[in-house]
Amino acid sequence: MISFLLYKIEIRIEMKRGSRVMTKGWLGFGSLLYLYSAAASANLLNYFKEEDGSTKWQYVANFSSSILIITLSLVLIKLFISQRRLERVNRQLEQVRDGLEQRVRERTATLNGYNELLQETNSLLEGEIEQHRQTTTRLQSSEAYLYCIIESMPLVLIGLNRHNTISHWNRLAELASGVEREQALRHNLWEIYPAIPLSTTQLEAVLQRGKPETIKHCQRGHYYYDIMLFPLRQSEEEGVVILIDDVTQRKLSENRLIQRDKMASMGELASAMAHEMEVPLKEIVAAVKSATESLEGSGSHFEQTRQRLIEARERGEQAFTIMRNLLDFAREYGDNRHHIQMTALIDHTLELAASLIDEKSGVRFSDIETIRHYAVQLPTYPCYHSEMQYLFLTLFRHALCAIARVRREAFVPTLTVEVAFHYDALWLKIQHNGVGMSSDEQNTIFEPFYLDGESKLQDHSWQRLSLAYFIITEHHRGQIAVTSDINIGTTFHIELPLNSYHTH
Repeated sequence: MISFLLYKIEIRIEMKRGSRVMTKGWLGFGSLLYLYSAAASANLLNYFKEEDGSTKWQYVANFSSSILIITLSLVLIKLFISQRRLERVNRQLEQVRDGLEQRVRERTATLNGYNELLQETNSLLEGEIEQHRQTTTRLQSSEAYLYCIIESMPLVLIGLNRHNTISHWNRLAELASGVEREQALRHNLWEIYPAIPLSTTQLEAVLQRGKPETIKHCQRGHYYYDIMLFPLRQSEEEGVVILIDDVTQRKLSENRLIQRDKMASMGELASAMAHEMEVPLKEIVAAVKSATESLEGSGSHFEQTRQRLIEARERGEQAFTIMRNLLDFAREYGDNRHHIQMTALIDHTLELAASLIDEKSGVRFSDIETIRHYAVQLPTYPCYHSEMQYLFLTLFRHALCAIARVRREAFVPTLTVEVAFHYDALWLKIQHNGVGMSSDEQNTIFEPFYLDGESKLQDHSWQRLSLAYFIITEHHRGQIAVTSDINIGTTFHIELPLNSYHTH
């Protein structure tokens, strides 16, 4: 029995910590004990009986004390083993605790390092965020500033990409085209602004050359534009920037200054020429007059000579008249306007033209029948007297040249001058029945004329009236137009607003 108990102890010592292994050990020990007790119970009971059947209490006591001692020994051994196991477990737990504490300390140190690194990273990130915020603010400010500059530019600014799609469209572009910025962006330029004086070929040429180009676009007397094209090749996408500068006022001012300088120079030149011509003309006229008087009463042979001298004297007197007119032109020209009666100025100019203007073909202005239609009670007009007189002389000379070209029989040269007052303006119409102008001549009549080598011996100045056009449109803020027919004649229509003196 003791051996079985020892076997049980060894089994329990070697048992695993799992409950299933321990349960199997106890079941095996119980089964063995039951089999042994069943087989030995009869012998064991006989051992404690006397032959007469009485109980051997001494044996019972010894056996019980042995059993008790063995049980106590087993309990002590159990307690000792449990103590040893507990100490080993405690040591293992202490080792585990020390390991855990070390790992906790290491993890804590690592976490502290990570926390410090995270704080540094957060600080750097906050700094980056602040710099990004400042950069964003500066970029927004710069973008707003550039937008204000673009919108405030006194130029039409249009930005195009490589496919001629609009990327920029400022305020003046809206005013020029009548299309708002939101409607123009991301659309083709010629779909939005078909009237722009540019072609795709010009834009392609600028992109290929990679150099800015300036294009002049104008309609004489109405508008002048400088169109500047700038290629964009350094950006992510190629494109062109179009700047349209309305230089109409500047050009007109420059033209006015140039023409006024020309007029002033003409006045100085006229004065110098008149003074230079005065002395020899006086001597020529006096000599011709004396020779004419000495030939009076002579024979027929001298009559032809006398007629030639009379004609020479008339030409000399005509030269005197031209000289006096040049002096008047030089003396009266200035920066101040004078109120004049327009009909009186026209009458005086007609008289002057009759003595000054003639044609090489022999036709004189005095041979033209003059018809005048003047409205009554016409107001005075503030103008530059010498310029206006030059204007009428130029138109009368043009009429004489056109009349001299007529080859019709029974032709009566006629010049009609009409003056009326309507809508706060004087309306003048000067009409002649000479050879009219073609459509091309009407389109170029107010353009400057330049002589070439072949035509320098011919007088073509009457075919151009650019200075007359300038005097009317620029110095007097009026309008002049022409209508003509080859077989009927030509009519010049002039409008002179009375308020031009205040708006000049």
